[in-house]
Formats: sequence, C-alpha cells, structure tokens
Amino acid sequence: MRELSMNQIKYINREKRKKRQIKIIRFLILILFFFFWEICADLGIIDSFIFSSPSRIFFCFTDMLSNQKLLFHIGITLLETLVSFLLVIFFTLLITILLWQSKTASKVMEPYLVVLNSLPKSALAPLLIVWLGANYKTIIITGMSVAIFGSILSLYTGFIHTDSEKIKLVRTLGGSKADILFKVVLPFNVPGLFNILKVNIGLCLVGVIIGEFIAARCGLGYLIIYGSQVFKLDWVIMSILILCIIAMGLYGAIGGIEKWYLKRR
Repeated sequence: MRELSMNQIKYINREKRKKRQIKIIRFLILILFFFFWEICADLGIIDSFIFSSPSRIFFCFTDMLSNQKLLFHIGITLLETLVSFLLVIFFTLLITILLWQSKTASKVMEPYLVVLNSLPKSALAPLLIVWLGANYKTIIITGMSVAIFGSILSLYTGFIHTDSEKIKLVRTLGGSKADILFKVVLPFNVPGLFNILKVNIGLCLVGVIIGEFIAARCGLGYLIIYGSQVFKLDWVIMSILILCIIAMGLYGAIGGIEKWYLKRR
C-alpha cells in the first residue's frame, strides 16, 4: 500500500477539521435557538401559551413518557412510516423494471405517472378514507402515494440512461435481458436508488402524518391535530420536534447503509 505524502496528510487533516467545525457550528446554532426561545418566553416577548418554550416541552415530554402514551404514539407513526417506505421500495422496483422491459408500456404510462405525481396527495386522503375506512391501511397507502410516483419516474430515468456501451457489450457476449438488468442496469443505478430512498423516507413520513391528521386515533399526527383542537400547544410543538428527530434518524440510517454498501463494493 502506497504511503501518503505530507501534503496529502495535511489535506486530509484539514478536511477533518472542517467537518468538525461544521458539526460544532450546527450544534451551537441549535443550542442558541433553544436558548433564545426560552429567554423570550420567560421575559414575555412571546406568548408561552401559544409558542410554548423548551422547558414546557421538556416537562410535557417527560410527563407523557412516564405514562408510556408518547412511546405508543411514536411507535405507531414509526411503524406506519417504515411499512409504507418498504412497500414504496418494492413497488418502485417492480413497476420500473416492468416499464423498462416494455417501451410501449412506458410510453403509455408516462403521462399518467406525471399527473399522479403532481396531484396534491392531501386531496386523495379523504377519498381513501371513504374507500378503505379510517384505519392503518389508509394511512399506509397515503404515505405510499406521496412517494411512489416520483420514485418510479426518477428510477426509470436512471434505467434508460444506463451506460449504453456496457449494455451493448453484454448483448454482444450473448447475454439475455435479465443479464443486462441484473449485471448492468441495477448496479449502475444503485447510487441513484440510495438518493431516491433518502428522499422517500421523508416523503413517506409526510404522507403518514397527512393520513393521521384525517384518519387516526393515535400517532404523532393525531397528537398534533388533537392538541391544536384543545389548545394543548405543548403537545403540538413537542410532536413536531419529535418528527424532526425521527426524520433525521431515518435519513441518517439510510446514509449509513449507503456508506456500508459503498465500502463493500
């Protein structure tokens, strides 16, 4: 293994310092935000009943955590998000492969996918409740509807822009369409697929919350709607902050899987 030169070592150390500085600055911005929020609430600059405060949210969090109600609501939202996310992955791959195999089908379906992708998904939620009822199935499908059409369009674009020279090489060597798919197209689109997954996990969470706004009796979306109706705004802001943490955690988990995969290649 070739040893690194002094300039290369200096460059690597400089980049590591930059990353540490960025993390520290991010953390300080967050701390300052909560600090000024608390000070403004304590001094009456903002109405703590409407805007709450970090201390009130903390006590609300510990109170709901002690009677296990909060963990139940978080678990429901997290489960619905993960189920909708996994179903989006499955159907995105399945439908994209079918469209890639048939150019006629892809040309027929493309305008419909574009229209469905641009349709406001909150408009579909009331219809889904009427068709399927106010249950977990409706919420999961609402979560899927937000992400799946854009995912199919993005992944299909990646499929049709796969390196044509590699595809010609496999065909020249007598490879079948399945060989082209599994040895060229899918490996070529793995980086793009991870980018789609990073976007989809957030979109599925948004879709699930939309579903819980309308059709749920539990979950963080339900807490937000119920809290706003009875003016328990501590519940509302606490639930929003928890959703931010969940979104960051899920995004980070997919990023970790991506790094693990890239190291193994």
